[in-house]
Amino acid sequence: MNTPLCRWGILGAAFIARKNWQAIRDAGNATLVAVASRDLARAQSFINECQGSAPHPTAPEAMDSYDALLTRTDIDAVYIPLPTGLRKEWVIRAAQAGKHVLVEKPVGCGATDVAEIIAACEKHHVQFMDGVMFMHGRRLNHLRGVVDRDVGQIRHIASQFSFMSDAEFQRTNIRAHGTLEPLGCLGDLGWYCLRFTLWAMNYAVPTHVTGRIHAETRQTDDAPPVPLEFSGTLTFAGGTSASFYCSFTAANAQWAIVSGDNGLLQVSDFVLPFSGPQTHFSITRSDFVLDRCQFDMHEGRSIETIDEPSSNAPGSQECGMFQTFSQLVLSGKIDPHWPNISLLTQRVLDACLRSARAGGVTVDC
Repeated sequence: MNTPLCRWGILGAAFIARKNWQAIRDAGNATLVAVASRDLARAQSFINECQGSAPHPTAPEAMDSYDALLTRTDIDAVYIPLPTGLRKEWVIRAAQAGKHVLVEKPVGCGATDVAEIIAACEKHHVQFMDGVMFMHGRRLNHLRGVVDRDVGQIRHIASQFSFMSDAEFQRTNIRAHGTLEPLGCLGDLGWYCLRFTLWAMNYAVPTHVTGRIHAETRQTDDAPPVPLEFSGTLTFAGGTSASFYCSFTAANAQWAIVSGDNGLLQVSDFVLPFSGPQTHFSITRSDFVLDRCQFDMHEGRSIETIDEPSSNAPGSQECGMFQTFSQLVLSGKIDPHWPNISLLTQRVLDACLRSARAGGVTVDC
């Protein structure tokens, strides 16, 4: 018997879509039917390059119209990596066309946009999910028990996601474009820090937050500025706190630490696993020993590994994302968890940005 397949289309030939091209192929329950760009030559070039690197059994069709792709009856779901400033329009159009939607993050320019997106998907009975790949990795699934059992009551969560850009990036890259990507590093990188924090807290809503913009840029004099470097804090009921830092102006880093009354969890690559066939994390239970004049701090650190390829392979987190989404589509059942956590992430992000724009004041969530 043939395995049922979720039939996919991609709206836009963005760079990140190259990774997901292979994830669709390797999901096992998905197939890619078409890729649309407003420029047919660009869509075809994207297909040719990807097909040469990670070929699908049948090459997807190149299209020069997003609308035309959405009207196709041989496509069940669409992946939308278009710029944040364009996402609301095309997610809503896709929902109206009856297509299930997996969209890049940040989902919208603000929580109002995201609420409209989710309402449209609910109205047309289509699944919605954002493209945070680590949510679908074997490691994160395993870490739920580790946090609850080995970390104990969480006291603080800290995270950083950053990379070092250059002057050319700030002048020309879409992620520094005030209209297309108004949230800058906060939307592009901070979204992951906030999602990890909320995941660790079982999606409890912070009571209040603060934010600081340490550097920003504008590509043209008439464009709004976007954050280049941002830090924030979150406070939860019961006293648990969190801090995060995201930046386009610091060296590559993507670490997260969850500190509790029983132990400390550290993940050095929580967004994009370091290259290799396994993922890793560590648990630390340091012990301080005092013997008269002798002071000793014993590290008490253990490293655990999980058989999980780093990227672009069956079993990787991005492959898991498309497996999960495709299975939801094939089942005909809508899972409200995914849109709910997208909206929560956006609301917390918005509150951090409001605080930063107001000089770092405390903002209630």
